[in-house]
Amino acid sequence: MRDPALLTPSEARELFRQGLVTPTSGWCRGWTQANLIALPRDSAYDFLLFAQRNPQACPVLDVTEPGETGASIFAGDLRTDLPAYRVYENGEPVAEVTDVVEHWRDDLVCFLIGCSFTFEAALLEAGVPVRHIEAGTNVPMYRTARDCRPAGELSGPLVVSMRPVPADLVDTAVRITGRYPAVHGAPVHVGDPGALGIADLDRPDFGDPVEVRPGEVPVFWACGVTPQAAVMRSRPPFAIGHAPGHMAITDVRDGVYHYNPEVTLLNR
Repeated sequence: MRDPALLTPSEARELFRQGLVTPTSGWCRGWTQANLIALPRDSAYDFLLFAQRNPQACPVLDVTEPGETGASIFAGDLRTDLPAYRVYENGEPVAEVTDVVEHWRDDLVCFLIGCSFTFEAALLEAGVPVRHIEAGTNVPMYRTARDCRPAGELSGPLVVSMRPVPADLVDTAVRITGRYPAVHGAPVHVGDPGALGIADLDRPDFGDPVEVRPGEVPVFWACGVTPQAAVMRSRPPFAIGHAPGHMAITDVRDGVYHYNPEVTLLNR
């Protein structure tokens, strides 16, 4: 297989459709990645309001009509073209599968939520290491003690992803990621994980642990697994999400979601 970073979204989706299961961090460099949450139409408004009230954790990139299997930013099939999915019934994960054709319902509304994998190429270009890419593992993700603002029947904790950053590069990481508000933006916390209610960095709730080396600081970004944490707490009758770290790779260039304040000022 070619270097995953050099694949196009359609090439990557073809591999996933054939059954390849892998975290997508580092895949399709330059293309936006997205989290998926699909809920029945009866629950969709509550989630849209939940996302509006919690925009850093749930930045909505696209929403489908009920039953649609594609999206304006995703030319593939949302039922088959992600590496792995989780199916929930009454808030309980009942299956982790490589496609959800058998689980699909015509009343499902799909939400594509911005993903921090999108800004990792910019971090690497600036010399900020991304440990889980170096290690070939999934990013570590943690439930926090911070609750999101509830909406209707949905409530749940903020979920964060963590990347260790050398202390002298933290400001750089904050500045770079802050220019991507549609894919979570700047960190929500830098430093002591205990301040977020995280007891042990070596035991993430989702994904894989990574080494935090001497001189490095754990940096935490809001994570698009937050909707699935809300599903697990609020227990709607049915939902489908991506398996954490196994994203939808869209057909939109990551530069579309890059906010450059200098360009904005020049365009005034």
